Amino acid sequence: MLRPFGRKAADRNLGGPISAEPRINDRIRVPEVRLVGPNGEQVGIVSIGDALKLAQESDLDLVEVAATARPPVCKLMDYGKFKYESAMKAREARRNQAYTIIKEIKLRPKIDPHDYETKKGHVVRFLKAGDKVKVTIMFRGREQSRPELGFRLLQRLAEDVTELGFVESQPKQDGRNMIMVIGPHKKKAEAKAEKAAAKARHDENPSEDSSPTADETHVNDEVSVNGAVAAPQE
Repeated sequence: MLRPFGRKAADRNLGGPISAEPRINDRIRVPEVRLVGPNGEQVGIVSIGDALKLAQESDLDLVEVAATARPPVCKLMDYGKFKYESAMKAREARRNQAYTIIKEIKLRPKIDPHDYETKKGHVVRFLKAGDKVKVTIMFRGREQSRPELGFRLLQRLAEDVTELGFVESQPKQDGRNMIMVIGPHKKKAEAKAEKAAAKARHDENPSEDSSPTADETHVNDEVSVNGAVAAPQE
């Protein structure tokens, strides 16, 4: 006798894909369950027939919420409404999910005071927003023989922003560059929440001065995100 072969036969033998959704109503095939009411109250261990009857009388579904328990735990609920609310919560969680972004600032060992303050302003702004900052010192020509200049500059910057961030990765030489990473004390989600709260306060009191802060007036193309190449420096 010829046996069926091929992918379709294999799928039939495996029984098809396994559903990730819980069993509900007459798909629950056990003799008894531990029943939980629609408001979380403990009903106790009842037969599956009685549980289904209670669900029908309450115009609700019987949903298996703990299949591995003995006996399985089932709850009376509106399963359609439950799925909808769960999907909405998951969507909202994804929308509010905060990702830490690595910003990059590039400096020269002999940077002048004004440019240093400008670059420090960028670092302050990034740390306040909950982002990490990769600080790169670029050495050229004879500067490569004086790595201590870059090290001292990085130490100075770390001390200047110590209230907002901490040195996550100590200064290290990388070819002609020296790199240090500063991490924020404030988490990204906290920064977003504070920004939203500040915006709400401003909307309530639009007469308040809304002029940009000092570190917000230097937004230009000198910075980069996720290690992308920054624009040339001085």
